[in-house]
Amino acid sequence: MNISFTRKSSNSKTGKIPVTTSSRSSCPASCPLNNGEGCYAEAGYYTRMHWDKVTSGERGGDWGALCNSIAKLPDGTVWRHNIAGDLPHTDQLIDAAAMVQLGFAAKDTKGFTYTHHDMALEHNRAAVQSINETKGFTVNLSADDLTHADKLADLAIGPVAVVVASDQVSNTLTPMGRKVVICPAAIRDDVTCKTCKLCAVTTRKSIIGFPAHGTAKGKIDIKLV
Repeated sequence: MNISFTRKSSNSKTGKIPVTTSSRSSCPASCPLNNGEGCYAEAGYYTRMHWDKVTSGERGGDWGALCNSIAKLPDGTVWRHNIAGDLPHTDQLIDAAAMVQLGFAAKDTKGFTYTHHDMALEHNRAAVQSINETKGFTVNLSADDLTHADKLADLAIGPVAVVVASDQVSNTLTPMGRKVVICPAAIRDDVTCKTCKLCAVTTRKSIIGFPAHGTAKGKIDIKLV
């Protein structure tokens, strides 16, 4: 697997923070957005072009190089792992040793990411819970809809994020009454990941809702009906 580290993102939504991109091989079969089914990283021209180069090996480096870069970040740095891609795995099982290595490198930072890996697998649940117990890195569980968000929240192994309809701009509730906060950076021009930091809060109880976006958002809206 190849990973690109960008010291300062030019993305207006993340703000000027460090970000990474992992090759497509990191994406699990359990992600419903694969194969043209709504992945925003495939829909954006520049993101897709960069992802192509990372996947081919033209850009980026190995896991060790990533951890070295993260270890050099000043304490308290907000950074996002995987603008595109997911966690390293073998046969759909998260590489727990690699994640421990990253967690150690990220100590005392405010790193965060999202995963669509299958949490029905005990191995994956244990891996995510372990990394979320470290200090400095947060793995958000990615839910496909509000019902799925409740199921992931019930696991109590990490915070949850969920995709919502593209026109959803107000906070809402899951079927079980959990609060869903619409990503502030998605609906406000004066907020970025750098200033918000909600996704880097491992103990967060609220679920973050991300309105479907990109050229394939219509496919996601149809699924959510």
